[in-house]
Amino acid sequence: MTAPERLSASAIAAAVNAGETSAAAVMESTLARIAAYDAIQPQVWISRMAAEELLAQARIVDARVAAGERLPLAGVPYAAKDNIDVIGLETTAACPAFAYLPETSAMVITKLSAAGAICVGKTNLDQFATGLVGTRTPYGAPRNASNLAYVSGGSSSGSAVAVAAGLVAFALGTDTAGSGRVPAAFNHLVGLKPTRGRWSTRGLVPACRSLDCITVFTDSPADAQLLDSVIAGFDAADPFSRRPVDVPIRGGRIGIPRPDQRVFFGDLESEQLYNRALAVLGRIGELVEVDIAVLLEAAQLLYGGPWVAERTAAVGTLLRDNPEAIDPTVRSILEPGLTMSAVETWKGIYRLAALARHAEALWDSVDVLAFPTTGTIYRVAELSAEPVALNSNLGRYTNFVNLLDMAAIAVPAGARHNRTGFGITLIGPAHSDRGLIAMAQDYLAAAQLPEFPPLDTGDHMDTVKLAVVGAHLEGMPLHWQLSSRNARFVGAFTTAATYKLYAMAESVPPKPALVHSGDGGAAIALEVYEMGLAEFGSFVAEVPPPLAIGTVTLADGTSVKGFVAEPRAIVGARDITHLGGWRAYIGG
Repeated sequence: MTAPERLSASAIAAAVNAGETSAAAVMESTLARIAAYDAIQPQVWISRMAAEELLAQARIVDARVAAGERLPLAGVPYAAKDNIDVIGLETTAACPAFAYLPETSAMVITKLSAAGAICVGKTNLDQFATGLVGTRTPYGAPRNASNLAYVSGGSSSGSAVAVAAGLVAFALGTDTAGSGRVPAAFNHLVGLKPTRGRWSTRGLVPACRSLDCITVFTDSPADAQLLDSVIAGFDAADPFSRRPVDVPIRGGRIGIPRPDQRVFFGDLESEQLYNRALAVLGRIGELVEVDIAVLLEAAQLLYGGPWVAERTAAVGTLLRDNPEAIDPTVRSILEPGLTMSAVETWKGIYRLAALARHAEALWDSVDVLAFPTTGTIYRVAELSAEPVALNSNLGRYTNFVNLLDMAAIAVPAGARHNRTGFGITLIGPAHSDRGLIAMAQDYLAAAQLPEFPPLDTGDHMDTVKLAVVGAHLEGMPLHWQLSSRNARFVGAFTTAATYKLYAMAESVPPKPALVHSGDGGAAIALEVYEMGLAEFGSFVAEVPPPLAIGTVTLADGTSVKGFVAEPRAIVGARDITHLGGWRAYIGG
C-alpha cells in the first residue's frame, strides 16, 4: 500500500457545501477505507457506529446544506478517543469493567455535530489514558501506521492511527502528559493541545481532571485552526472551562534546550532530525538556548507527585473493588495514589507553584519553545519488556506542559530510517494557541518535508543502511558478501570531513581502515547499501578483526552503520587519507 491519501476536513466541507460531492458519498468512501484497513489493524477501534446510522446522519447533513446552511465541517468524518462520551456508543476508557452507555454526548461532540461533522466510532487508547505508548489496552495495541513493529504512541493511539491511515479527516484525543502530541509525532501528524479549559472537557472520563485537555489530530495546522474555531468556547457547566482569549506570540525568539539538556536516549537519527528542524526554525526566528531544568523538575511531579492521586480519584472505586480489571501496568501507577496523604499533596502543590513562577520567567527571554516531541521511539516488543521506564523516556519533553499551563502544537519534522515519524512541539504560554498554529504553518512551509512514508500493510521489512569503504565496494573482491544478501545499493556518498583512511598492512584481500579523527581528517568516499535486519546480522558476524561495524557520519550530518577499525588496525598501515577513498588508492 502506498502512502495514504490523507483527508482534509476543510476540503471535504468546502466540497460538500459547494455541492461538488455529498456527505453521503464521503461517508461511503470512509466506510470503504475503514473496511480495507480493518484487515491490517482492526484494533484501531473499540466501537463503531453502524453503517446505516452513519449514512442516515450523512443524509441529514446533505439536507441541511440543501436547505441553505453552510456548515464549517459539512460531512467531515472523524473519530473520538474512547474516553469521550458519544451518545449511542459505550464509553470504556479501554476497560470493559468500567464501560457505561452515556445519556448525552460530550460538549465537544455536540459542537462538532452542529457543525456538520460525523463521528464514525470510538478509538483505542492506553487504559484510562495512562501511558504514552498505546500498548496498555485489552483491545489489542494499535501499531505505528508506517511500521507495525513500533508503537503508535499513546494514550490517544487509535485516534492517531485512524488519521495517519487516511480513515478519517481528524480525530479527537486527550492530553494530560503528552497523549495528544506523542502519537502525532510518531505518525507524521499535527497534534494540537489547546490551553487548559479552552475546549470543554464535559463528558470526558478524567485522567487528571485539573490538567486534562481534549486534543485533535489532523494532517495540517489549517485543519487544526478550523477545528479550534468550532470547538473553543466557555462552558458554564464545566468547572474547569475558561473563556478563550487569543494572546499573540510577541516576536520571533525561539527557545531551545541547551545542548547538555538535549537527551535522545541513544537515538542518533532523532538527534539529527532535531538539528535539521532547528536549522529551519533558525530561518524563521532567532534561536535562544534556555535552561530547562525547571521544566524537567515540574515534569517529574506528574507521576512522582500528588497528581498520581488525582488519577487514582478518577477510578478509585474500581481500583478498590475490582483491581484485577485494570491493566497491571496502569494499576501499578494508580495504586500509590490510594495512600498519598494530604500533606504530600499540598507539598506538591506548593512546589509546582514555585516552579511555575520560575517557568514564567522563560517568557521574558523567549516567545515560544521548540522541543523534540520525544527523544526516541520504541518497538512494541521493547515496551512489553520494559513498560514503565521506556514510557517515562517518551514524556521527557511533554509532561510539564499542562502542569505549567502552556499551549502546544506538535508538527512533523521528518522520518527515521525505520519510517516512523519524528516531530517537534511548539510550546507557548496559556492562550497562545492561534499564534502557535500560525507558527506551525510557517515552519512546515519552510521545512518542505518529503511525503510521509507509505503505510505498513504487514509486509514491511526492517532494514539497515551500511556504509562500505573498501573491499566491499562494487567490483571489489568482497562485494559478493553484499550481493548474496540482496543488499540494495542506496548511493555513493562521502563521510564528514573527520575521518582518516589507512591501507592496512598484510591484509588479504587488501582492505582499508576507516578511523574517526577530529584532527587532520577528510571526506572519504564510500557506498551505502541497505539490507534486512537478519541479513545485516549475518554480515556483521563475518566481519573479521581488527575491523568492526560502528556508526559513520556522512557529509550531510546523517549517520549509518559502517566499517570502523580498532586501534591495532593502523599499526604498520599506510595513511591514504589524502587520496579521498579506496578506489583512488587501488587505481593508483
